[in-house]
Amino acid sequence: MKAAITERAKNLRYAIRDIVVAARQYEKRTGTRPLYLNIGDPLKYDWKTPDLMVDALCEAARQGASFYSPSDGIPELKEAAIEKERRVNGIDIDAERIIVTAGVSEAIQFLAGALVRDGAEFLLPGPAYPPYLSFVSFFGGKPITYRTIEEEDWSPDTDDLRSKITDKTVALLVINPNNPTGAVYEEKTIREIVNIAGEFDLPLITDEIYDQLTFDRPQTPTARVAKDVPVIGFNGISKVYLAPGWRVGYIYFHDQDGELNPIHDAMIRQARVRICVNAPAQYAAAAALKSRGSHLKEMMRRLRERRDLIYRRLNEIDSISTRLPQAAFYIMPKIDLQGRWKDDTEFVLDVLNSTGVVFVPGSGFCPVYGASHFRSVFLPPPETISEAMDRLEEFMEKKRT
Repeated sequence: MKAAITERAKNLRYAIRDIVVAARQYEKRTGTRPLYLNIGDPLKYDWKTPDLMVDALCEAARQGASFYSPSDGIPELKEAAIEKERRVNGIDIDAERIIVTAGVSEAIQFLAGALVRDGAEFLLPGPAYPPYLSFVSFFGGKPITYRTIEEEDWSPDTDDLRSKITDKTVALLVINPNNPTGAVYEEKTIREIVNIAGEFDLPLITDEIYDQLTFDRPQTPTARVAKDVPVIGFNGISKVYLAPGWRVGYIYFHDQDGELNPIHDAMIRQARVRICVNAPAQYAAAAALKSRGSHLKEMMRRLRERRDLIYRRLNEIDSISTRLPQAAFYIMPKIDLQGRWKDDTEFVLDVLNSTGVVFVPGSGFCPVYGASHFRSVFLPPPETISEAMDRLEEFMEKKRT
C-alpha cells in the first residue's frame, strides 16, 4: 500500500501519554501493574465527579439531548460560563464570543490552526503543557519557550520573554496556574506580560483551567487586568469539576474593539468542521459552572495533604529537590543526574523499569527549561504516594555515586 506519512504526524509527541507505552511493556514483562503518577486525571484515583453533574448528565440524556448541538456550544453552557467567569474571576464576556470545545486540548488545536503558519513563532512558558508545543509544531510553526525561574517558584522571566519576541512571533501564552510546575503567578508579573503583549501588538492567550485549585496564593485572571489588551482565555470542567473524560472546555474572546474577530472567525470555522461537542455533557457542564463548587473545600484539603507529603518526601531523597506547588496537582522535581543518566528521559525509564513508578520526563514539557526534571502528580491516596516515594528513595540510594 502506498502511504507516505507526513513528517508532522510521524514526529508528533505527547510526553504524558507516550510514557504509558513503556509502562505497559513493564506490566507485560513483570505481570505487575505500575504505580501511575504521570497523568492529571483525578478519576484514575480516589476522586469522583460531583453528583449534581452526574445527575444533570443523565437527565439531559433522558430528555433527549442526544442531538447535534450548535458548533459553538449550547446557549445554556455559554451563559453558565459567563456567570462563572464573572463570579470567580471578575471578567465580563459576551455569549457571542465563546466557543465550546472538546476540552482545552481542542482549543489549543483550533488556536494553532488559526494562527500558526510555516515558520511562525509561538511564545510559551518553559516548561509548558505539551500539546502547545505539539500543535504549534504540527502546523509548521516553532514553539519558543521563555524562561520560568525555578528558584522563584517558576515565575516567568519577563526580560527573557521580551528578548525572544521577533517579527515572526504570532502569539504569547500564559498558563496560570501552571501545568507542569503548579506555579501561581503574582499579579505584578501578569501585568508585565500584559504590557509586553500590548507593546508588541500580540494576541495574549491565557490558559486558566486550574483557576480554582490554588492553595496559598490566589490566581490573578489575565483578562481582569488586561484593560485594552485583547485576551483569548481557555477554561473548562476537566480539573476543577473532576470530569476530564467528558471533554468539555471553552474559549472566550475578551477585547474592546473586536480586534480578535478574525481569530474568532478562524476558530469557529474549525469548530463547524468537527460538528460539535458531546451535547449531554454540555448540559452537565452548565450545571457545574452554575454551582458554587461545594466540593472544592474538601478537594483542596485532600490535595494539600497530598502535596505536603510528596513535597517533603521528594526533598528528603538524595539528588532530588523540588519547589512547593501553589496550585493544581503537579510537582516538578529536579534531578542531579551526575552522569548516572544521560538525560531525564533515561532517568524516568530507569525508575519505571526498576521500581514500576511512572513519572513524566521534564524535557517533554520543554527541552530547555524542563531538562533534568520530571513531573509527578499528587492525586493518589497518601499511602500510594508514600509507596511510590519509598520505591524512589530506595532506587536513588542504590544509584548513589
